[in-house]
Amino acid sequence: MRLARWLLILVLLAGGAGALWWRQVGRGPLAQAVAPVRGAVAEVVYATGVVEPERWAKVVPLNRKRIVDMCFCEGKQVKKGDELARLDDVEERAQLAEMQATRDKRQRDLERATSLAQRAAGTQTNVDQAQTALAEIEARIVAQKDRIDELVLRAPMDGVVLRRDGQIGEIVGQTDVLFWVGQPQPLRIVAEVNEEDILKVATGQTALLRNDALADARVEAKVGDITPKGDPQSKTFRVYLPLPADTRLRIGMSVEANIVVREKQNALVIPAEAVVGGAVFVVEDGRLRRRPVTLGVRGARMVEAAEGLSETDRVATPARADFRDGARVRLAPAP
Repeated sequence: MRLARWLLILVLLAGGAGALWWRQVGRGPLAQAVAPVRGAVAEVVYATGVVEPERWAKVVPLNRKRIVDMCFCEGKQVKKGDELARLDDVEERAQLAEMQATRDKRQRDLERATSLAQRAAGTQTNVDQAQTALAEIEARIVAQKDRIDELVLRAPMDGVVLRRDGQIGEIVGQTDVLFWVGQPQPLRIVAEVNEEDILKVATGQTALLRNDALADARVEAKVGDITPKGDPQSKTFRVYLPLPADTRLRIGMSVEANIVVREKQNALVIPAEAVVGGAVFVVEDGRLRRRPVTLGVRGARMVEAAEGLSETDRVATPARADFRDGARVRLAPAP
């Protein structure tokens, strides 16, 4: 009796599970049925970049030294060669004074050797040796003066001091940029494009720009130059986007760029997620029918169905791995 009761319970449980399976799976996967629509579609290449002047330069020290003086010239006009900062040169000037003293002694040695040679009390060899020694120290003095001059940081071009970093008393080296000097106009965006997308990019294409500071504004630029050589480490190519003179973007701002590589108006478009393996699943009488389609312009969310669909069709979206030709489908309400 007890065994029969347990068998009855198992039968009821199995029947309930079967009914649940039929309700959830037996009628097919769940999807929405959408109609292709007419509209604009664009294929874009994504890039990130930074706003920079077209002409600018960094000023860095050539030696690791302490800053002893700096101009307060950020935002000011400078001419090429203007002094921007000085590094500690006490040691170098002491060495120069020592060399100059040596030069004076060798100059006197040359005069003495020449005088003795004229009186036949010395040889021409002694004169030649004194001349060589004097020329050597004079060359060292010229090189030392050049080293001292390198401790003075100067403007490399006419322009504006776009930024100044560092403070008097700091020790800086060759990796420390102390000044950015350049022309504030014209500006451009230096963008990085992945190598798998660079062949789609061409001069003259429109780039839609986005920066958080101008989130509500539509900002555009045109593709200018494209660097001939990519970076094998980052696998990117540089693309230059000149900006108009009235741009609100400022030097140093980071920018996201969507470069429009293809676009079409009045295209028949469907959701990109409805396409799988070069085909879509059309809903006919509650069943899925696989239909190959030829795609045209491919946007991020919508793609052009160039061939294979009409406006009266209904396409199942999003496409799923368990879609099968001829299988039943449950239609979800539109959101």
